[in-house]
Amino acid sequence: MSGAYEQDRRRRPPKTFLISADLRVHDAVEGSILLKRGSFCLEQDLAKSRVDQALVKVHTPFTVKHWCLGFFISGDPGKLQQMGALQLNTPLWVSVGQQGELAEAELKYVGPLSRGSNAVYFGVELKGSAMGKGTTNGTHRGHRLFTCPDACGLFVPVSHIQPRSWSRSNILEAQSRLQHNILLATAEPPSAPAQNQVRGPFQVGQRVSVHQEENICAGEVRFCGALPGRSSSEFHVGVLLDTPVGNWDGIYKGEKLCHIPSKLYGLLLPASAVSSEQSFHQKPLQPKPVVKQAPPPATKPAPAAHPPVATKPAPTTHPAVATRVALLPPTKQGLKPPPLPPPKAVQKVLPTPPVPPPKPQNLALNLEKPHPSNGVHHPPPPSDLEVGSMVEVNDPPLYGVIRWIGRISGVPETVAGIELDQELSAGTDGSYLGERHFRCPANKGLFVKLRNCRRDSRFPAPETPVNQVERCNSIAFAEWGSERVEEHTPPVDGDEARELYQGWKKGIQGHLNSCYLDATLFSLFSCCSSADWLLFWPSNPEEHLSSCQAQDLLRCEIVNPLRRNGYVCASKTMALRRMLEAASNDASFTSQEKDPEEFLNKLFQLLRVEPLLKIRSMSREPQECHLYQLFPPTHSPSPSVPASPVESPIPLSLPSSMRVASVQNLLETSFLHSGLKFVEAPSCLLLLMPRFGKDFKMFDAILPTLSLDITDLLDDTLRQCSICQTVAEWECLQCYEDPDITPGHLKQYCNTCNTQVHSHRNRLSHNPVKIGIPEGPWPDPLMCTRRTMSLFAVTCIETSHYVSFVKHGPQPTDWLFFDSMADREGGQNGFNIPQVKACPEVGRYLSLSEEELSRVDPGSLRETVRRLLCDSYMCLYHSPELSLYR
Repeated sequence: MSGAYEQDRRRRPPKTFLISADLRVHDAVEGSILLKRGSFCLEQDLAKSRVDQALVKVHTPFTVKHWCLGFFISGDPGKLQQMGALQLNTPLWVSVGQQGELAEAELKYVGPLSRGSNAVYFGVELKGSAMGKGTTNGTHRGHRLFTCPDACGLFVPVSHIQPRSWSRSNILEAQSRLQHNILLATAEPPSAPAQNQVRGPFQVGQRVSVHQEENICAGEVRFCGALPGRSSSEFHVGVLLDTPVGNWDGIYKGEKLCHIPSKLYGLLLPASAVSSEQSFHQKPLQPKPVVKQAPPPATKPAPAAHPPVATKPAPTTHPAVATRVALLPPTKQGLKPPPLPPPKAVQKVLPTPPVPPPKPQNLALNLEKPHPSNGVHHPPPPSDLEVGSMVEVNDPPLYGVIRWIGRISGVPETVAGIELDQELSAGTDGSYLGERHFRCPANKGLFVKLRNCRRDSRFPAPETPVNQVERCNSIAFAEWGSERVEEHTPPVDGDEARELYQGWKKGIQGHLNSCYLDATLFSLFSCCSSADWLLFWPSNPEEHLSSCQAQDLLRCEIVNPLRRNGYVCASKTMALRRMLEAASNDASFTSQEKDPEEFLNKLFQLLRVEPLLKIRSMSREPQECHLYQLFPPTHSPSPSVPASPVESPIPLSLPSSMRVASVQNLLETSFLHSGLKFVEAPSCLLLLMPRFGKDFKMFDAILPTLSLDITDLLDDTLRQCSICQTVAEWECLQCYEDPDITPGHLKQYCNTCNTQVHSHRNRLSHNPVKIGIPEGPWPDPLMCTRRTMSLFAVTCIETSHYVSFVKHGPQPTDWLFFDSMADREGGQNGFNIPQVKACPEVGRYLSLSEEELSRVDPGSLRETVRRLLCDSYMCLYHSPELSLYR
């Protein structure tokens, strides 16, 4: 038998066992050994020892799948076998919320959440009243594992689920077992502190509050301990503040104690000057009553004296119930409430049947103060209770909804009128002493002092709002992080750029209204190097430390990682937003919506760089700026007369169906009507499209000109006569809109042509202007190269959300679409998932003329094309040859 057993052992690997009961065994080497329930053991030679034979009887073999589940259930082999055999779409009970409330669900996924992980999780879809309490739609970190509606999915360990059946005994048993498993999974023995170990009063990462100039400021502990060279008994705390009111950069006497991104956000204080954030909220807040007095009835009877108030509980056969509820006296017997319309039923799905209400004779009508029973003191009522809040009173509790809050004559405190879930013999219909305060079915109205109300314990308490600014810099974003890249990384183009950027979790991750910044940075730096001079603009660290820090962050944490890995985490852009907030003293930069031009102006000021544009007006001193706002033309943006047929790859209709203007036309008319000229040709030109607010747009569509001609917009440069191509010396504003001379184009003339054109009787009122030209002589006709700029990106807006289109190669179809918040994982405390995708279809429309585009049916436009043409906000142009000289 021993030989057969040895052969069997060679054929299969040894089994692994889970110990299901405590057992003491004897080992020849170790002596007596206590094997604890829940331990894992490997099969040994069972023929050698009777003790080993006995050991098998209290072991249960299990598979690798059961071993992965065993991380969450200790010592319950039956549960492992049962859970490992669950099939998809199995009805389940799942524990949700901090209170472990049981909710209906269906099993949709079983397996690991990420590659390389052995831990088995269960993906469930919440059903019934639990819908909307989930954290996902079936995706985990950008990967879809199953499909369900938003906020209806959960990923939970096996300890949080039970097969669902509908008997009351099974519900109670499931709830008990879930609570037991959760305790087993989370309980850890307390670790004894080492002797003589000095422990600080605060932990790194703890939320605290400090007094600063008679104000209370919140922040997070980044350092807690003794300062270098100081007594070890004197603790100091380094705090990273939520608002820019600090004065410490994390360094003490040349030694770095912690990382503070900006000096304005740091404080170093004695521990006695810092308090935990919770301690500032321990003082009870006096709730503000919402008084909603109903008008008195038309025939109100004479008021009767208030009924006597019992100061001691009446004798009762249920002492556990007596003295626990503070009820107001019900309506007097002689007063009949007016007839009520049929009330609207309040339907609620309860996880467990409600406790039956006590009989009227067991209730003490006490208005003075609640009497705790059995040493159980209920917490004070939440200060945010309001009409519509679900509450409970008494113990055992009575459940209901607050329908009215206000004052009642003779009662010194605020009173709440509650509509109970169940009828109560002592209840009313919403009236008190003949005065109606709200309407509800008979025997369901109850009036109690507001301070005696507690939030309904059957439902999880609302979570404390999370500071999303701090959360972005926390460990929550660790798995979404991006690495710092020190080496300068030039952009790639063509197919290489498409392969680098295309896909989910690509581009710049959005967070907390950051789309304006994400879209602008991706447009500027992803596939174009014309703005790279911003990354290397010289600055003195001793004089302008914040400028150097911002430039380093922009170069090494955002631009270089974006060009190398195709992705940047939201924590990097949040750090830049913090710096902009500190530099501008504008706390809204880290949380609120902004416009791209506001962001760029603040960024250029922080980096202390020269303006991009120099523009002269009417021979005055040139003005400097970073962007230029276009103004609409005065003539019709699109021809209304049908033009001759044109060859187009896109089906066109007649007549014109859209109001269209090109960027070329908008720029020329803006400069011409304002008398503006570029002092020098810009290397990068950022143009804001004409809009009035977020809703009203000047045009149905704006055509981004692929090659922008700025030759005639330059000051003191050679220009050709529009008629004979010799050197132009005159320019005429009125001729721009003249229908007889190609309207919508700049007109400049030599002396001879200017005289002939303005001799016509229709142009005698024109006022041509003399333009400056460099000293000659110049050949006739003049042969000069036109100065053009190329379109490399377009930023668009729709319903306050910014996206961008970027040209990534020389081909007309080389276009990428970027959205920093294309999808989301989780709810309020989830993560945005950025996406970049190719959109070659937009190239066909950009090659059309204004007249052709005006005849395109708007309903035929694809979504990406429509957003580019109809929602454009800023067009970005560059001159690659000029950007080398900045």
